Amino acid sequence: MPATTENRSATRAPRARAASGRALQKGQQTKAAIVEAALGLATHIGLEGLSIGALADVTGMSKSGVFAHFGSREELQISVIREYHTRFEQEVFYPAMTAPRGVARLRALFDNWMKRTSIEIDSGCIYISGAVEFDDRTGPVRDALASSVLTWHAAMRRAIQQCKERGELRADVDEEQMLFEIHGLILALHYEARFLQNPGSLQRAVTGFHNILARYSTSDASAANPVPTPTRTKE
Repeated sequence: MPATTENRSATRAPRARAASGRALQKGQQTKAAIVEAALGLATHIGLEGLSIGALADVTGMSKSGVFAHFGSREELQISVIREYHTRFEQEVFYPAMTAPRGVARLRALFDNWMKRTSIEIDSGCIYISGAVEFDDRTGPVRDALASSVLTWHAAMRRAIQQCKERGELRADVDEEQMLFEIHGLILALHYEARFLQNPGSLQRAVTGFHNILARYSTSDASAANPVPTPTRTKE
């Protein structure tokens, strides 16, 4: 039976959808590759150092090709921040969730944070460099960066609250103060190890965290969770 116009249209439709799906997948893969390259650049030269032209050179694409995936330098910067945050969660937050609630989980969060920080001493941290670049600005890029940091702070704050609920930290502990001190260790570590290149900075940060726990823990929790003897950390 000769194919009717309706039959031919029905045959072409699945093929068109399949071709469209492949094009979409390829476009997503290309965009992911651009974000990967942009993330690598941003950790070394900062978010403000990113440009469509620089990424075109790194990826071997045309400027118009790079621009087509983002539409603006601002959207590119936001995509990099989101990707950085996703990786931060995958390396720091999610693995720590396997630890029991309480001090064990809080320690896991800090230990994972330290592992990532020890790498970023060489490569750079977008949370820290971005804060320097955008601390006195307004706009979507600053908002995306601040939102990522605040999301991480909320996770740490919740872990501290759970320690209090389990009676492992004193009931009068101020979660904001404890979080401030823990975050301060990370900021000091970047300054001491990355900028001043002081030896032993990593271990001092670890010791500082143990001192914070010892100061805020209940006597029962301290006995059950003694502070481990610091070991030398390779820097």
